Amino acid sequence: MVQKNFPKKKPKPKFKGKGPQPAPTLMRVRLPRGNESLGVVEARLGQGRLRVSCYDGKARVCRIPGRLKRRLWVREGDFILVQPWQFGGDEKGDVIYKYRPAQVQWLKKRGHIKEITVDLEDF
Repeated sequence: MVQKNFPKKKPKPKFKGKGPQPAPTLMRVRLPRGNESLGVVEARLGQGRLRVSCYDGKARVCRIPGRLKRRLWVREGDFILVQPWQFGGDEKGDVIYKYRPAQVQWLKKRGHIKEITVDLEDF
């Protein structure tokens, strides 16, 4: 019986991706254009719909379009970009983009997102 010399397999790392992450150096942030507006997700309503409080002062029920439904995971408190509908634009809209935490920090630093302060005297 002849024994063949096969190359040895390298052991797999036990914890994949748990090491130090490289710092992002260059970041592009999508800003609102035209009638688009920034918004914060208030609640998930099911069936790909969300209740969003927009920065133009309106609350909208927004839907996630089919092309983004499986790729875009949105939770309450996330910052998103909303495009109002042509008909019923004050109440309804589409989700175009979801901002990542680093992008949200950049938007806050540049003044595109204003901090919301709640006065306790109003209650």
